[in-house]
Parts: sequence; structure tokens; C-alpha cells
Amino acid sequence: MKNDTNKSNAKVYIFPIIIMIIMWFILFLPAGTLKFWQAWILWIGFSLITFFIAVYFTKKSPEFLSRRSKTKEKETVKTPAFLKLYFIGFILPGIDFRFNWSKEPVLLIILSNLIFFAAYIFIFFVFRENTYASTVIQVENKQKVITTGPYSIVRHPMYTGMLIMSLFMPLALGSYFSLIPILFIIPILVFRIKGEEKTLLKELDGYSDYCLKTRYRLIPSVW
Repeated sequence: MKNDTNKSNAKVYIFPIIIMIIMWFILFLPAGTLKFWQAWILWIGFSLITFFIAVYFTKKSPEFLSRRSKTKEKETVKTPAFLKLYFIGFILPGIDFRFNWSKEPVLLIILSNLIFFAAYIFIFFVFRENTYASTVIQVENKQKVITTGPYSIVRHPMYTGMLIMSLFMPLALGSYFSLIPILFIIPILVFRIKGEEKTLLKELDGYSDYCLKTRYRLIPSVW
């Protein structure tokens, strides 16, 4: 029984480790060098927080990590194909560093990193408040509406954190140019949230009442 538990715990680390490895290649291959110091700061900080989240929920709620590792969903959200240009924003920082396009001040890079990490830590608290948070659109058995913590401010605080991380990632990597495709994260999240709320309103008891109480979806006083 103990061996089965150890094997199960080991599996939940595979997904975050894969994410860390993929992120490393995406950042450093376009740069063509390991001297991309901005990428080292962001990658190390991101990896440490990701690993901490995995360790924390392995002990507190291993089923949460299983949900986060899912990629197939029952309900799919169709977004315009051109919005996939967003992913170019992950490759451009390395190219920018290689050809020295942006002349971003070090202070702005440091400040952007701090905001990026703060947003990721905020997402951790969102996860801790709602262990039903998943990468796919679905409603679990016995799932309840979460109205406390960050969910008392906006209905989708995880996406709020993702938005902040996305917008400050280019600046944390010293690239002004990559901010242009990254801006597509805004319509992507809008499409995602609208699709997700259709499912929640249909399948999750009490969600419609929650929507009346917590008006804003993503950004307080905006939307």
C-alpha cells in the first residue's frame, strides 16, 4: 500500500517537471546562449514556486494535482485561430536578447519579475482556496461554489493571476517586442471565461446566485 502511495506521489511531479523543462527550452533555444540572465531569473523563480505548489498539494490535496494534469475536456472553447499568435510571445524574448533589440532598464526587469512572482503566488492561494480549480472545463461530483478569499472579489481569480503573469513576463525577460503578441491573452481569457461560465451556470448548483453577488469575472470594476 505504501509503495502504491509513493508511486502515486511520484507521478504528480512529472507534469510540473515537464513544464519546467519545456519552459527552459522555449526561453534559451531562441536566445542561442545560456547568458540570457533575465531568463535564468524568471525560470528559476517559476520552477521553485511550481515545485513548492507540487509538494504542498501532494501532502494537502493530491487529487488537486491530478485535476491539474488533465488536458482533455468535455466542453471545448473555440477561439479564433489568429489568437494563437499569443504563443510567439514566449519565443520572442530569446530572439530579442540574441539581437539586442530592446534596451530595457534593469530596474524595470527586476520590478516586472517581482510582479510576475507575486501573481504566481496569488494563484497558489487561489488553488488553496479552491482545490477544484482545473486546467479543463468540467464540474466535479460534489463540487461546491467557492465564494471566499479571492473568489469574493472576482469569479475567476486564477485567470486574473494568469493575466498579470502573462503581461509582465515579457518585461521580466527584458523584451518590449514580445509584449505585442502576449496581449492576445486578453481575448483568449475572455473566450475561455465565457465558455467556462456556460458550463458552470448549467451544471454547478448555486453558481447563478454567486454571479449576482460577485459581479466581476476577471478584473474588479472592469469586467
